[in-house]
Amino acid sequence: MGFTSIWAISSHPDAFIADLAPLLLPAMEADRSEPHVQRRWERWQQAPLPDHRTWYGSSGHPAADDAAVLSFLDLTVPGRHIDDLCSGTVDPDFSAIENVWTDRADENIFVSVNSKDYAVQSFFHAIGPARATLLPGWCGNFLLTSAEVRRTLPDVERALTFTDAERAAAEAQDWLHYYPGKECVLDGPLRLWRSAAASGLGLCGLAVHIS
Repeated sequence: MGFTSIWAISSHPDAFIADLAPLLLPAMEADRSEPHVQRRWERWQQAPLPDHRTWYGSSGHPAADDAAVLSFLDLTVPGRHIDDLCSGTVDPDFSAIENVWTDRADENIFVSVNSKDYAVQSFFHAIGPARATLLPGWCGNFLLTSAEVRRTLPDVERALTFTDAERAAAEAQDWLHYYPGKECVLDGPLRLWRSAAASGLGLCGLAVHIS
């Protein structure tokens, strides 16, 4: 069965971040606290995965006994609590599309929409566990005030600044397909962080299914 996913990072005034906090922060923490999540995270930290082009057989899926790959893929799918909240399943009056992303100007949002794929999976594999550890939140989901954006910017810059060789290696492991004008997951998050820090805005990152 097909699906479409979206990973979006959007900037907002602190008052808007404060309004979202009672809804989003408990759901984010619930996803972080899911059974086996920390075990999957620690496994990936201790043993980064090889080149993604070695993961798949003729079936197009990881081998049934490739536990490390399957563990990573389970780790980096949208969390069910955030997913249910943002889709309107928990509260019909709230959805990410209507309540968070609508009317965002291009400079105030980074969006990666993918069919039958997840941006966070490709992003995390491309940058690797050491860099991913520097990012706040949990697997692409976060809610930060303007002060927290400024405080975390140095770590995000460390995570997402590359030498030419590092950039080439990361691009080789980012398996998403980009159309002309579509922003890469290696570029969009840092752009948003720098823009929000300079503008005194907070950030909301959400990785969800949209169909």
